[in-house]
Amino acid sequence: MILDQLVQASQQRVQKVPVRERVKRIQQARKMTTPVLSFEAMLAQPGLQLIGEVKRASPSKGLIAAEFDYLQIAQDYVAAGIDAISVLTEPRYFKGQLSYLQAIAQTVSVPTLRKDFIVAASQIASARIAGASAVLLIVAILTPVQLQAFITLAHELNLSALVEVHTTAEIKQAVVAGARIIGINNRNLKDFSVNFATSCQLRQAVPAECYVVAESGIQTATQAQQLAAAGFDAMLVGETLMRAPDKGQAVMQLRAGVRG
Repeated sequence: MILDQLVQASQQRVQKVPVRERVKRIQQARKMTTPVLSFEAMLAQPGLQLIGEVKRASPSKGLIAAEFDYLQIAQDYVAAGIDAISVLTEPRYFKGQLSYLQAIAQTVSVPTLRKDFIVAASQIASARIAGASAVLLIVAILTPVQLQAFITLAHELNLSALVEVHTTAEIKQAVVAGARIIGINNRNLKDFSVNFATSCQLRQAVPAECYVVAESGIQTATQAQQLAAAGFDAMLVGETLMRAPDKGQAVMQLRAGVRG
C-alpha cells in the first residue's frame, strides 16, 4: 500500500535524526516568539479561499514539474491573489525539501502550510522553525493519542493544524482530538484514487465551529463553485496549478464566480 510506504519512509527519516537533536528542535520551537501569518485568519475571510500547492512530484503521477523554480511558483501564486501556499516537504516520493518551505515562508506575504507525513513531534517543531503557519496532520496515519498530542503541540507553537480526513469516522476522531480545521481529502490514500464527490458528501459531518477545507481533485471553476455552495472555507489545489503553463491564469480561472 502506498500510504504504508510513505509512513515508513517518514519514520525512517525521523529515526535518522539523533534523539538529542529532535528534542533540541522542540525546545527551540517552544522558545520562538517571532509571529507567523495566521492560517486561521485566512480561513475566516468571507468566501472560498484558495490554497495553492508547490510540489514537484507525487507517487501516483510521478514527476509533475521537471522545471521547478519553487520560489517563482510561489511568487506567481501570490501575484495572482492566492490566499495561502502549501509546500510539499516529503523528499522520497514528492521530491520535496523543508528548505523549499523555509525559503517560500521568508519570501511570500501569505500563510504557508507544511504538507508532509508527520509522525513525530520534531517534524512539527521543524515546521515552526522553518517559518510555517500550519502543519498537515493525517488522521489515517496517527493514533488518537498521537493526533491529540500533535494538535496540542502545534497550537502551543502558534501553528494551525490542518487535520486531514477521508471518512465520517475520521472526522469524529479529529473533532475529539481538538481539531479546529478539518481537511476533507477527495483522494483515498490507500490506493490514491480520487473522487471529487467525497468532500461534498462529508461536509455536513463537520461541526459548524470547525473550518473546513476541500483537498485533491479540484480542477474547474464549476467544482470551486460547488464547494463554495456547500459551505467550504477553502480549497487546496495542487496538480491543476502545478501543471498549468500560466499559473496566474489558472488561479484566476479557478476563482471565477467565487471569492477565494
